[in-house]
Amino acid sequence: MPGLSGQEALVNTGGPSAELYEAERRVLRMQAKLHRWAAADPGRRFDDLFNLVTHPDFLAVAWDRVRRNKGARTAGVDRVTPRSISDDAAVAALLSETRQQLKAGVFTPLPVRERMIPKGNTGKLRRLGIPTAADRLVQASLKLVLEPIFEAGFKPVSYGFRPKRRAQDAIAEIHYFATKGYHWVFEADITACFDEISHPALMSRVRDRIGDKRVLALVKAFLKAGIMTAGGQVRDSVTGTPQGGILSPLLANIALSVLDEHFCAKWDAHGTGGRRAAHRARGGATYRIVRYADDFVVLVSGSQTHAEALWDEVAQVIAPLGLHLAEAKSQVCHIDEGFDFLGFRIQRRTKQGTSKKYVYTYPSKKALAAIKDKVRAITHKSDRALALLLRHLNLVLRGWCNYFRHGVSAATFQYLDYFVWCRVTRWLRKRHPQANWKELRRRFLTGTPGQRPAEDGIMLFLAGQVPVTRYRWRAYSIPAPWASIATEPAS
Repeated sequence: MPGLSGQEALVNTGGPSAELYEAERRVLRMQAKLHRWAAADPGRRFDDLFNLVTHPDFLAVAWDRVRRNKGARTAGVDRVTPRSISDDAAVAALLSETRQQLKAGVFTPLPVRERMIPKGNTGKLRRLGIPTAADRLVQASLKLVLEPIFEAGFKPVSYGFRPKRRAQDAIAEIHYFATKGYHWVFEADITACFDEISHPALMSRVRDRIGDKRVLALVKAFLKAGIMTAGGQVRDSVTGTPQGGILSPLLANIALSVLDEHFCAKWDAHGTGGRRAAHRARGGATYRIVRYADDFVVLVSGSQTHAEALWDEVAQVIAPLGLHLAEAKSQVCHIDEGFDFLGFRIQRRTKQGTSKKYVYTYPSKKALAAIKDKVRAITHKSDRALALLLRHLNLVLRGWCNYFRHGVSAATFQYLDYFVWCRVTRWLRKRHPQANWKELRRRFLTGTPGQRPAEDGIMLFLAGQVPVTRYRWRAYSIPAPWASIATEPAS
């Protein structure tokens, strides 16, 4: 293939090695070429991609990502976890066999293993579909090839499951436009998005950029692989792209980008900010969509009537995909009322001590309740050492605070810090019922400041001292990961 060496020997992927590093470099250069070609010609359909999917370099890099993924500890219907395949010979055999099956046209994805997991703290369950180790390998290789092509056409208003983008970018964009007069918000929720996406509609959008029939057949085969329930029954996949597959987020973005294209076309139709302002002065409205996977809001600079009209407009846009809005969870609201998005509460309030109003973003009550429930669950049992408890708590608290540190979160962090301290000291009293406070302080509350629980050099995380900083909207300056990569082999 162009840009890749002609070697056919499978790369050693047993661990970090010079071979794997060189394979990654060659894959990145090829991805950069694909991305550049796709960006230069938006109407181009790519053929001869199957040889890239089956190339040893792409398979080696794909397996490395599968094995390092957090889900590598979970098995599909093959009952084999990718993390357990660590021996060099076993890895080489898996890659070689999978490649031979792909080249011979006999590779067939197995049904995904259904697993129901809690959906936040709503009491409801969300369905995951866990592929086999070999299926994850092929999906990861497909993603390496397809992602640079479709990323070239994705709009800058979507942020979920896209390289170099994060939830904070979406929150920052909402904050920016809410301060610029976009005060009405259509907060939308799609019913069972990942389960209901129409396969024909999705494949039609994939075919807009992909002409290789073998690649298209692979994508369709994964969509139609079926689902094995906990009882061992196999159910056909008529619609949807099950959450849990490596390829699923990309496919969902390909389908849902129809929303981005619709509202970006309305935005671009006015051309400049001056024309948009003139349109609003004549009684019209302008719209800005911000999407994170299947969660999105449409910000409206106009009247409530304009925002209410989005119910039918959005429904018509997503109907060809087999999707529909969840009326109970979608709403139109004013920025002064506030709304929750990606764990943040976004609301305009009067600044204390002034008469001026500002838009604030801070952890939502639901997000705070979720972390408190998690802390309660961790500190419920007293059957382990304090050091292990602190290590577990610190991991959870550090991740939560890092996510919300770009909002107005200082008071929430202080409250959470006090709540966790109380839970841990209560845990200590339960574990050591004969010890009085003086002894507990001497033995376990030795960290500073404020008598922090500590043991074996591990101290309870100081949530109240996490610095809070504003995350600035990066607008259109978020680079694609392949933009700065040289596309020619190094001399």
